[in-house]
Amino acid sequence: MMSHDLENYDDVAMWDVTLPDGKHKVRFQHGTTSGRRVIFVDGKEVRNSGWQFKLVGKESFMVGKYRACVTIEANGLNYNYILEVDGKSLKRFVENRKKVCRTWLPNVNGTLHRVVLERDNLNVWLDGVRLDVEGEFTDQGTETHFSIEDQPSVIRAVTSGKRREGIIYNLFINDIQIPDAVDHE
Repeated sequence: MMSHDLENYDDVAMWDVTLPDGKHKVRFQHGTTSGRRVIFVDGKEVRNSGWQFKLVGKESFMVGKYRACVTIEANGLNYNYILEVDGKSLKRFVENRKKVCRTWLPNVNGTLHRVVLERDNLNVWLDGVRLDVEGEFTDQGTETHFSIEDQPSVIRAVTSGKRREGIIYNLFINDIQIPDAVDHE
Protein backbone atom coordinates (compact mmCIF):
# COMPACT_ATOMS: atom_id res chain seq x y z
CA MET A 1 0.00 0.00 0.00
CA MET A 2 1.21 3.51 -0.75
CA SER A 3 2.23 5.82 2.07
CA HIS A 4 0.08 8.90 2.44
CA ASP A 5 1.71 12.02 3.84
CA LEU A 6 -1.27 14.36 4.02
CA GLU A 7 -4.06 12.08 5.26
CA ASN A 8 -4.54 9.02 7.38
CA TYR A 9 -6.50 6.45 5.36
CA ASP A 10 -7.76 4.26 8.16
CA ASP A 11 -10.87 2.18 7.61
CA VAL A 12 -13.97 4.28 8.27
CA ALA A 13 -16.42 1.41 7.79
CA MET A 14 -16.32 -2.40 7.72
CA TRP A 15 -19.04 -4.89 6.92
CA ASP A 16 -19.34 -8.69 6.83
CA VAL A 17 -21.38 -10.00 3.89
CA THR A 18 -22.38 -13.66 3.80
CA LEU A 19 -23.04 -15.05 0.33
CA PRO A 20 -23.46 -18.60 -0.94
CA ASP A 21 -19.76 -18.67 -1.84
CA GLY A 22 -18.74 -17.75 1.72
CA LYS A 23 -18.29 -14.80 4.04
CA HIS A 24 -16.75 -11.65 2.65
CA LYS A 25 -15.27 -8.70 4.54
CA VAL A 26 -15.75 -5.27 2.97
CA ARG A 27 -13.53 -2.42 4.19
CA PHE A 28 -13.97 1.20 3.17
CA GLN A 29 -11.46 4.03 3.44
CA HIS A 30 -12.44 7.65 2.88
CA GLY A 31 -10.08 10.61 2.75
CA THR A 32 -12.29 13.34 4.13
CA THR A 33 -10.08 16.14 2.79
CA SER A 34 -9.10 14.62 -0.57
CA GLY A 35 -12.31 12.72 -1.27
CA ARG A 36 -10.23 9.61 -2.00
CA ARG A 37 -12.21 6.38 -1.65
CA VAL A 38 -10.74 2.90 -1.42
CA ILE A 39 -12.73 -0.32 -1.15
CA PHE A 40 -11.29 -3.69 -0.15
CA VAL A 41 -13.10 -7.03 -0.45
CA ASP A 42 -11.44 -9.84 1.50
CA GLY A 43 -8.26 -7.76 1.82
CA LYS A 44 -7.96 -7.10 -1.93
CA GLU A 45 -8.30 -3.56 -3.24
CA VAL A 46 -11.19 -3.54 -5.72
CA ARG A 47 -11.79 0.20 -6.11
CA ASN A 48 -9.61 3.28 -5.68
CA SER A 49 -11.12 6.55 -6.80
CA GLY A 50 -8.07 8.71 -6.21
CA TRP A 51 -8.44 12.45 -5.65
CA GLN A 52 -12.02 13.78 -5.88
CA PHE A 53 -13.49 17.20 -5.30
CA LYS A 54 -16.84 15.76 -4.21
CA LEU A 55 -16.67 14.29 -0.69
CA VAL A 56 -20.08 12.58 -0.83
CA GLY A 57 -21.53 10.19 -3.39
CA LYS A 58 -21.57 6.51 -4.31
CA GLU A 59 -18.92 3.92 -5.16
CA SER A 60 -19.98 0.70 -6.89
CA PHE A 61 -18.11 -2.62 -6.86
CA MET A 62 -18.70 -6.37 -6.83
CA VAL A 63 -18.85 -8.74 -3.86
CA GLY A 64 -18.85 -12.24 -5.31
CA LYS A 65 -21.47 -12.17 -8.07
CA TYR A 66 -23.43 -9.34 -6.44
CA ARG A 67 -23.24 -5.62 -7.23
CA ALA A 68 -22.58 -3.55 -4.12
CA CYS A 69 -22.49 0.17 -3.47
CA VAL A 70 -21.17 2.34 -0.65
CA THR A 71 -23.09 5.58 -0.24
CA ILE A 72 -21.29 8.45 1.50
CA GLU A 73 -23.56 11.03 3.11
CA ALA A 74 -22.59 14.16 5.02
CA ASN A 75 -24.02 14.45 8.52
CA GLY A 76 -22.90 17.80 9.84
CA LEU A 77 -19.13 17.50 10.25
CA ASN A 78 -19.31 13.70 10.12
CA TYR A 79 -20.03 11.19 7.39
CA ASN A 80 -22.38 8.22 7.22
CA TYR A 81 -21.42 5.18 5.15
CA ILE A 82 -24.18 2.88 3.91
CA LEU A 83 -23.58 -0.45 2.17
CA GLU A 84 -26.11 -1.76 -0.32
CA VAL A 85 -25.88 -5.23 -1.84
CA ASP A 86 -27.94 -6.24 -4.87
CA GLY A 87 -29.83 -2.94 -4.63
CA LYS A 88 -30.90 -3.48 -1.00
CA SER A 89 -29.59 -2.18 2.30
CA LEU A 90 -27.24 -4.72 3.89
CA LYS A 91 -29.81 -5.46 6.61
CA ARG A 92 -32.57 -6.11 4.08
CA PHE A 93 -30.24 -8.14 1.86
CA VAL A 94 -29.25 -10.35 4.82
CA GLU A 95 -32.89 -10.84 5.83
CA ASN A 96 -33.77 -11.81 2.26
CA ARG A 97 -30.83 -14.23 1.99
CA LYS A 98 -31.89 -15.91 5.25
CA LYS A 99 -35.31 -16.54 3.68
CA VAL A 100 -33.87 -17.76 0.37
CA CYS A 101 -30.92 -19.86 1.59
CA ARG A 102 -30.57 -22.88 3.82
CA THR A 103 -27.15 -23.41 5.39
CA TRP A 104 -25.58 -26.38 7.13
CA LEU A 105 -22.13 -26.70 8.74
CA PRO A 106 -21.36 -30.43 8.73
CA ASN A 107 -18.17 -31.90 10.13
CA VAL A 108 -17.01 -34.61 7.73
CA ASN A 109 -13.89 -36.62 8.53
CA GLY A 110 -12.80 -33.97 11.04
CA THR A 111 -13.20 -31.05 8.60
CA LEU A 112 -15.90 -28.40 8.99
CA HIS A 113 -17.71 -27.68 5.73
CA ARG A 114 -20.30 -25.11 4.67
CA VAL A 115 -23.23 -26.30 2.53
CA VAL A 116 -25.65 -23.70 1.16
CA LEU A 117 -28.85 -24.35 -0.79
CA GLU A 118 -30.24 -21.38 -2.69
CA ARG A 119 -33.94 -22.18 -2.69
CA ASP A 120 -34.74 -19.62 -5.40
CA ASN A 121 -32.61 -21.39 -8.04
CA LEU A 122 -31.73 -24.70 -6.26
CA ASN A 123 -27.98 -24.14 -6.57
CA VAL A 124 -25.93 -26.05 -3.99
CA TRP A 125 -22.64 -24.62 -2.74
CA LEU A 126 -19.93 -26.48 -0.83
CA ASP A 127 -17.22 -24.39 0.82
CA GLY A 128 -17.77 -21.54 -1.63
CA VAL A 129 -17.87 -23.68 -4.79
CA ARG A 130 -21.08 -24.29 -6.70
CA LEU A 131 -21.61 -28.01 -7.18
CA ASP A 132 -22.91 -30.02 -10.09
CA VAL A 133 -25.70 -32.00 -8.48
CA GLU A 134 -28.13 -34.69 -9.54
CA GLY A 135 -31.82 -34.14 -8.87
CA GLU A 136 -34.34 -36.93 -8.46
CA PHE A 137 -38.09 -36.95 -7.92
CA THR A 138 -39.35 -39.31 -5.20
CA ASP A 139 -42.77 -40.18 -3.82
CA GLN A 140 -42.09 -37.82 -0.89
CA GLY A 141 -40.65 -34.89 -2.87
CA THR A 142 -37.21 -34.37 -4.41
CA GLU A 143 -33.67 -35.39 -3.60
CA THR A 144 -30.53 -33.52 -4.64
CA HIS A 145 -27.48 -35.82 -4.62
CA PHE A 146 -23.81 -34.87 -4.27
CA SER A 147 -20.83 -35.91 -2.17
CA ILE A 148 -18.69 -34.33 0.52
CA GLU A 149 -15.23 -35.90 0.83
CA ASP A 150 -16.53 -39.00 -0.97
CA GLN A 151 -19.39 -39.28 1.53
CA PRO A 152 -22.83 -39.64 -0.07
CA SER A 153 -24.89 -36.54 0.64
CA VAL A 154 -28.45 -35.61 -0.22
CA ILE A 155 -30.74 -32.66 0.35
CA ARG A 156 -34.31 -33.91 0.68
CA ALA A 157 -37.15 -31.53 -0.07
CA VAL A 158 -40.58 -32.52 1.22
CA THR A 159 -43.78 -30.58 1.63
CA SER A 160 -44.64 -29.55 5.17
CA GLY A 161 -48.33 -30.01 4.46
CA LYS A 162 -48.83 -26.46 5.71
CA ARG A 163 -49.16 -23.63 3.24
CA ARG A 164 -47.27 -21.08 5.36
CA GLU A 165 -44.30 -23.38 5.99
CA GLY A 166 -43.97 -24.57 2.41
CA ILE A 167 -41.19 -26.99 1.57
CA ILE A 168 -38.85 -28.39 4.21
CA TYR A 169 -35.20 -28.99 3.22
CA ASN A 170 -32.96 -31.37 5.15
CA LEU A 171 -29.35 -32.37 4.55
CA PHE A 172 -28.31 -36.00 5.10
CA ILE A 173 -24.74 -37.32 4.96
CA ASN A 174 -24.46 -41.10 5.10
CA ASP A 175 -28.19 -41.15 5.99
CA ILE A 176 -27.56 -39.01 9.09
CA GLN A 177 -29.53 -35.76 9.25
CA ILE A 178 -27.39 -32.65 9.72
CA PRO A 179 -28.91 -29.81 11.76
CA ASP A 180 -29.32 -26.38 10.18
CA ALA A 181 -26.67 -23.78 10.95
CA VAL A 182 -28.09 -21.64 13.74
CA ASP A 183 -26.82 -18.26 12.56
CA HIS A 184 -25.09 -18.43 9.18
CA GLU A 185 -25.09 -14.68 8.56
